[in-house]
Amino acid sequence: MTDSELKGAVLPALKKPGGAVRDFLRLAMEKELADAVILPMKVPSGDSFAWILMNDISLLDDAVPIAATMPVQGAKALRSLTRKGPGNLKIIAVMRPCEIRAAMELSKLGQVHPENLILATYDCPGAVQLQKYVDDPAGSEEYFAGMLQKGKPDDSAKPVCHTCENFSMFDSDIHFGYLGLSEKEVLVIPGSEKGSALLEGLGLDLTKDLQAWEKGIDQLKADKLNSRKSTFEETKAQLNGFNGLLSVFANCIGCHNCQSACPICYCRLCYFDSETAEQDPDALITAAEKRGGISLPVDRIMFHTGRMAHMSLSCVSCGQCSDACPVSIPVADVFSYVADQTQRTFEYTAGRNDGDPLPLRQFRKAELPGVHELVKDADAEVPSHE
Repeated sequence: MTDSELKGAVLPALKKPGGAVRDFLRLAMEKELADAVILPMKVPSGDSFAWILMNDISLLDDAVPIAATMPVQGAKALRSLTRKGPGNLKIIAVMRPCEIRAAMELSKLGQVHPENLILATYDCPGAVQLQKYVDDPAGSEEYFAGMLQKGKPDDSAKPVCHTCENFSMFDSDIHFGYLGLSEKEVLVIPGSEKGSALLEGLGLDLTKDLQAWEKGIDQLKADKLNSRKSTFEETKAQLNGFNGLLSVFANCIGCHNCQSACPICYCRLCYFDSETAEQDPDALITAAEKRGGISLPVDRIMFHTGRMAHMSLSCVSCGQCSDACPVSIPVADVFSYVADQTQRTFEYTAGRNDGDPLPLRQFRKAELPGVHELVKDADAEVPSHE
């Protein structure tokens, strides 16, 4: 089906977009087209959200499909659910586009098995920074309501949300669209054969033209691309040379929270948390004597550059790393910029469900001349010892 042929079904949104999504999920479970759903729900304290896997339809009344903030990246929830296999239940997972994209990257690494999952995305206006939400849940909900209404992030949102170009439909099975439309309607749009089968089973009439919605999305995307360009230029200037890198990460305390929060850091044991990375005391003392002193903990810059080299091809710019940083380092700005450069070099878009493996897991003969030139250039830079 081409984009021009794509149609959607209209869902009444008398209870706002989140209510329309809940009603859709309730109908799917009542008709036994889904055995369970996974989506956010507020924790009892009211200052955060947790991912809940539920097959009790009554629990949907308290679910929040479109949550104001992201305490845990949804791909991590799907990884814990399907890491050992797809399971036998058909489950609808409602998540932000960046969460679904991260899940697709993990599926290429065999850590998420989406065979029995129906992945549902929605138009994402942005997400409130986690610390701001924890400090002021009620105020943050008001900010987020405004973001939903305007369709774009405000000052309370994560910085990366202002530059995110993949905030709408992106290779999901179904998508809920509402940005730029009347407040009284939400579109549900199939994105795959699996999604089309679900909507057909629900008896939804796919006759709604998408042009008005697409026009609104295109305008929002154009605004974000302009913001993305200026933000990346600023980040590039900050990262100028090794001293620039040192300056950006100067306050790093080596907690590795960014790694723990990242959905793409897929290693079961990170090298930087292993015994191999532990430093011998005598070696540290020797290094301190040579330099006059060394900063502890060591290898903080190596940690960040190592992580960038390891996962920038799969980075989806969800901003969880910055949310997790206790000293407010703009980790996500740096990683988003580096990921943009890396992915463009490999002509790869993280999270695209096109059947292609990760670039570094696939050898293409046509790339060999380029690799040869890189090796030659590196050899030329090595000083002669003759």
